[in-house]
Amino acid sequence: MKDYYQILGVTKNASSEEIKKAYYKLAHKYHPDKGDGDEKRFKEINEAYQTLSNKEKRSQYDRFGRVFDGATGAGEGGFPGQGGDFQWSWSSKPGADFEFDLGDLGDMVEEMFGFGSSPKKKKNLKRGKDIEITIEIALEDTIKTTEREVSLFKYIICSRCDGKGAEPDTKIKECFSCRGTGEVQQIRKTFFGSFTQWGICPECKGEGYRPEKPCNVCRGEGRTQNQENIQVRVPAGIDYGQMIKIEDKGDAGKSGGKPGDLYIKIFIKKHPLFTRKGDDLYVAVPISFTQAVLGDEINMSTIDGKDIALKVSEGTESGKILRISGKGITRFAGHGRGDMYVQLNIKTPKKTTRVQQELLERLRKEGM
Repeated sequence: MKDYYQILGVTKNASSEEIKKAYYKLAHKYHPDKGDGDEKRFKEINEAYQTLSNKEKRSQYDRFGRVFDGATGAGEGGFPGQGGDFQWSWSSKPGADFEFDLGDLGDMVEEMFGFGSSPKKKKNLKRGKDIEITIEIALEDTIKTTEREVSLFKYIICSRCDGKGAEPDTKIKECFSCRGTGEVQQIRKTFFGSFTQWGICPECKGEGYRPEKPCNVCRGEGRTQNQENIQVRVPAGIDYGQMIKIEDKGDAGKSGGKPGDLYIKIFIKKHPLFTRKGDDLYVAVPISFTQAVLGDEINMSTIDGKDIALKVSEGTESGKILRISGKGITRFAGHGRGDMYVQLNIKTPKKTTRVQQELLERLRKEGM
């Protein structure tokens, strides 16, 4: 009977992590692809690991010295990971009669070396980057649609080559190295075996073609950095933190690639009088004691600068709120404006004249 613990060089109470580490170490040492590898020893190591890495199989092996599912031998059950969590595999040397299935070891290798066994989906390497900026507007600017001009230092299309990256009247040719794919394949040998790496072509930088003669201004990139003034339309009703997207106004793409987009985040200045809540406005208006008691008509300004007459009813209590329809913020989706809510606060004078004091004393005697 084979002693799987002895084969892996671990004790019977070894943890799963210790068993895995021992396996990786021995698999590396005896792998048949190595010049001093040992195929027979390698199969024994795999057989031992397949049993001891499986909780149920290990329990059977510890109790009975074998497992009863017919999967203990390499010829019967293959190598570790078949039917389990391992999914990645590679074949041995040409002409060898076995396949080495590693699965999560392959993931470990990919993390270690930064490459996989199949080409990745090609990215759009030419598209320009998006740009995000912020602008601040006044609260009264949200009443109507306004125009703002912003100045950006960014990549723009090269004026000499019109974004092509080549000198005028010269040709752009397919990259000889990658044949227009933008990717090249490399074979790398490691102690785990040979790996195929797919990466960006160093000759054309992933674009698939090269100018016969690079532009003298942009050096073949098709874009240069410069200042650009952009008109921004700020729609009525926009609120704090909302974004405006302007397509194709980000950085210009390389070699005629699609430009990125411009994102503008809106900040609204704090108003000295009005407070915004959604599409409605709130404002506090002070009134005198006599206005509250006797009633009055007062003038006040709205957010758009127009004066309106506001009626204060007789016997108004401090804190009373009046609703003025249609004097709030223009709704972002159209359909009119929100409302304005006016809170009437009775203002108590800090100082009074002698005449006022005499009158107040008379009122107090009258029960007011």
